[in-house]
Amino acid sequence: MNMQPVGLLLLGLPVLALAQQTPLADNAGAVEINGAAKLDNQIVTAREKLLGEAMSASQGYVSGEEINSRPLLRTGEVLELVPGLVVTQHSGSGKANQYFLRGFNLDHGTDFATFVDGMPVNMRTHGHGQGYTDLNFIIPESIGSLSYQKGSYYADVGDFSGAGSASVQTADAFAQGLAQLSLGEDQYRRAVLLDSLSNAQGDWLYALERNAYDGPWSDIREDLDKTSVLLKHRRTLAGGKLSLSFMGYDNQWNSADQIPQRAVDSGLIDELGSLNDSVGGQSSRYSLNAIWQRDGIQASAYAIRYDMNLWSDFTYFLDDTVNGDQFEQVDDRWIYGGQLSYLWHSEIAGLAMSNRIGADLRYDDIGEVGLYHSKERQRIGTVRSDRVGELSTGLYAENTLYWNERVRTVLGVRYDHYRFDVQSRVSSNKNGVDLSANSGKASDDNIALKGSVIVALNRDWESYLAAGQGLHSNDARGTTIQVDPADGSAVEAVDPLVDSMGYEVGVRGVMAGRLSTSLALWQLDLDSELLFVGDAGNTEASRASRRKGLEMTLYYQLNERWNMDLEYAWTKAELRGNSADGNEIPGAVKNVVQAGISSQRGEGWFGSLRLRYFGERPLVEDGSVTSDPTTVVNLRSGYSLNSWVFSADVLNLFDSRDHDIDYWYASRLPGESSEQEDIHYHVIEPRTVRLAAAYQF
Repeated sequence: MNMQPVGLLLLGLPVLALAQQTPLADNAGAVEINGAAKLDNQIVTAREKLLGEAMSASQGYVSGEEINSRPLLRTGEVLELVPGLVVTQHSGSGKANQYFLRGFNLDHGTDFATFVDGMPVNMRTHGHGQGYTDLNFIIPESIGSLSYQKGSYYADVGDFSGAGSASVQTADAFAQGLAQLSLGEDQYRRAVLLDSLSNAQGDWLYALERNAYDGPWSDIREDLDKTSVLLKHRRTLAGGKLSLSFMGYDNQWNSADQIPQRAVDSGLIDELGSLNDSVGGQSSRYSLNAIWQRDGIQASAYAIRYDMNLWSDFTYFLDDTVNGDQFEQVDDRWIYGGQLSYLWHSEIAGLAMSNRIGADLRYDDIGEVGLYHSKERQRIGTVRSDRVGELSTGLYAENTLYWNERVRTVLGVRYDHYRFDVQSRVSSNKNGVDLSANSGKASDDNIALKGSVIVALNRDWESYLAAGQGLHSNDARGTTIQVDPADGSAVEAVDPLVDSMGYEVGVRGVMAGRLSTSLALWQLDLDSELLFVGDAGNTEASRASRRKGLEMTLYYQLNERWNMDLEYAWTKAELRGNSADGNEIPGAVKNVVQAGISSQRGEGWFGSLRLRYFGERPLVEDGSVTSDPTTVVNLRSGYSLNSWVFSADVLNLFDSRDHDIDYWYASRLPGESSEQEDIHYHVIEPRTVRLAAAYQF
């Protein structure tokens, strides 16, 4: 499947030849939501069909009702509503999840952009990893919708857009107030309170969450202590609609990190054990957000206060045989930004068209991003500590032209400019390396072209041909680095921006009014896998890459309440250019299957049964070491009576001992005379039962 632009265009010619005269979707009521055109006269179902709107076969929209019908072990699993995306964890419940999509081990979010109410979630130049995406601050019951767009074909998204993006929209109002208490094994406790009201001054909404959990680990009490709050106010202002929101989140936890296979095989620990019981973290996030909309204009501004301290130990006594290898990562920042866009409809040569222009601005004022050597959470040496200012500005324009009642095209262009300013907070580190050499400034810019051809085959089917350039920014510290903090050796700085190029051909449609389906063939080329590594404070080189694959979705509505779904994704991911080390991309998942059956909540019984499978993945470039596949099944069953709702979640229904995550690297255990390469893994949490009682008012 070697899809080059010319080949894609040739594939599209037969589709274009099928164009005949059938009515266009009515776009007169289009409005803009989070930078995406959405028709305000469409009936929103659990899985919106998006015929007449989508720019590719891999766009989608999910209602909050469907999101909250699913049993979730972790908050971040809301992103598994994106077909083909897998959410796992290799550490504690307060850390950002590990994400897999389209052949990427996205680490914690490097090539997938995520937004909540238009605010970016991905953290640039983060203490733990570039693009760090921590969704733990979201209250799942407060979500109104989730929209996603895989691929790099959309002009309104810039950074971290190679694999795609997702936008979570919190609800503007709740149909009913909710007071819910959940209890489960391993001291799981969770309480949620939410409601909305209206008066002459506008609409108000609030949601509160408290969560505590000790976890199933044999020698660590996770001691999760999480509080989240959402407060939103909507009112009319200057002839438009103004939304003001405040979000707050505070969390602390202990971690059961990944463990080496040999430690379990030898009986040193069991699969739920740990080799360091002092790892964990604490994090908080507070934000203010304002959005104003009127007649196709949308303007927003936000301020985010964020901090994190994270203690980890992945190699034990590899580098320091006396004190151990525990390290602390620090991130302390303010983020300021906003967007402005305008959507209008017009004609050219008698052809209907819509145009959208926009701009976005973001400034990360990072007081400290640091890496420290620690022991039992006490600092014993500085690896590096920096103050960083990172500014990005983006401009985009997009045109949708309706050539006839069957064919429309979307053409977009985007310009991004970045400026980096890195200042070392210490003159030298624990290794005696002069870190002042790593201070400096850098800048870069990027122009990206994007386009789609959409052909309506009939009233129920559309085909798509899309191509576009994307990018992800690199850690600011990597753009100015001169010396390795470990030994003072010379290091080559990374490119500030990494380009990608994606292509896709696909189709979506509806059969018999009940079955919605989509099929997409795609390819993504990345200029370099080169990244700054937060765990080491230096850069890690790799080659250019190519990923290609197939994605299929099937959603079948059995009746008014019951739905079935099946999603399958196949990916082939390789590093480009033959190498003796091999061409496999470690962590790239080849096969992903998600399937389930669920009923929407109403009077009487309801439930959801979900299966998630992701196949084996190479752990080294030559493919000689691979992980095993992973399968997990979750169940929710409940009963609704008048104002009361009772439910039970059985997570990991069949008590699978498969792995959430696998890595291959060298470590050194207590008592070992030398390092050993080994599989290090984090097992899926054992079967657990959680009971909930909710009162609706």
